[in-house]
Amino acid sequence: MTTATSRAQAAVPLHQDAKTIGLIGMAHATSHFFHMLLPPLFPWFISDFSLNYSELGLLVTVFFVISAVGQASAGFLVDRVGARPVLFFAVGCFAAAALTAALAPGYLGLAVAAALAGLGNASFHPVDFTIMNKRVSQARLGHAFAVHGITGNLGWAAAPVFMAGIATASGSWRTACFAACGVALLVLAVLWWNRDAVDDSQGEWAHAAPVGGAQAKPEHPMAFLRLPSVWLCFSFFFFSTCALAAMQSFASPALGRMYGLPLDLTALVITGYMLFGAAGMVVGGFLVSRVERLERTIAVAMCAGAVLLALVGTGWLPGVAALWVAAIAGAGTGVAGPSRDMLIKRAAPPGATGRVYGTVYSGLDLGFSVAAPVFGALLDRGMTSAVFYGAALALVLGVSSAGMVGVGVAARSARRPVAA
Repeated sequence: MTTATSRAQAAVPLHQDAKTIGLIGMAHATSHFFHMLLPPLFPWFISDFSLNYSELGLLVTVFFVISAVGQASAGFLVDRVGARPVLFFAVGCFAAAALTAALAPGYLGLAVAAALAGLGNASFHPVDFTIMNKRVSQARLGHAFAVHGITGNLGWAAAPVFMAGIATASGSWRTACFAACGVALLVLAVLWWNRDAVDDSQGEWAHAAPVGGAQAKPEHPMAFLRLPSVWLCFSFFFFSTCALAAMQSFASPALGRMYGLPLDLTALVITGYMLFGAAGMVVGGFLVSRVERLERTIAVAMCAGAVLLALVGTGWLPGVAALWVAAIAGAGTGVAGPSRDMLIKRAAPPGATGRVYGTVYSGLDLGFSVAAPVFGALLDRGMTSAVFYGAALALVLGVSSAGMVGVGVAARSARRPVAA
């Protein structure tokens, strides 16, 4: 890093970075909130539309399939037109999804709502990381990634309380959907009012030249797909999300069967897993700026989480202790989060940030889509411990992918000429 670049970083006011980080965090929380637009209302849909859980589960599949396909495509759009207009479009899709759900006459209307929500969600990771990488100073980027992850977890945690709470209090699930539409419109208004802070064409680092000052020869837009690091990052997200899907969907019933705990108690494991994950991200944000080999942070943190989940799977723990240990395992993935996002940034070639993040994060959607039926089938067959063993194995496989990415990034850095 040159002396001039260091001085430029130091000159960026904290309030400027904080404003961008806060706005992107709010947008990311909104995207995770809309992951859960429909699932908390499933009991109401069953009552009003005579649906079964297989039909309702298909709504979740619609969301994640559209999000996965759209996320890879959105990266190209972000690199071509910029992140800010795509961000506004995405939040608008959420408002349209909630309104469509509120007015849905039946199952088809709910499917359209799920599709619109998936379309909105598809844009967020390429949008968020492009804006943060271009507008937030390098010294604070690790903290930005930490806030990004924390707000996503908070969005997941808030949605069930918001949607089910309003539906119960008002006696109408449609009222909850109208309220969710209001949330999306409010977020869109705040982003529009502060649109200069999320303008990725005007950031301090938006037009930074490659190291050494030389202009790189333009490459084919699909050239980044030849990089092994891109597919290793994709596989990392796939495996780590498989573990998350297992915990979100099946940890509660698995704990109930294995340890004889009541459902109202085991349901707390998901909230605990997310909250410990958020706390871990705070720690991970500080580690990013202090540890050069990020894959080592990822390996230690995620392997620790894998050990805790495997311990729960043994059935050796007292019931309440098992619940706590499963929740604490979330801290491992939390600590690894900011290092993971920074590792992807280092692996991305110049000018392809949106495409790389879009492709890599589509592994997240694919992980959710694949893991849910697999772990559900294990639970149906009475293999309750396999939920925790499988989640632990997925974390270890994710560590292997991250390690290979880190080796590739380190080798590329060693070959890179030092700037004068």
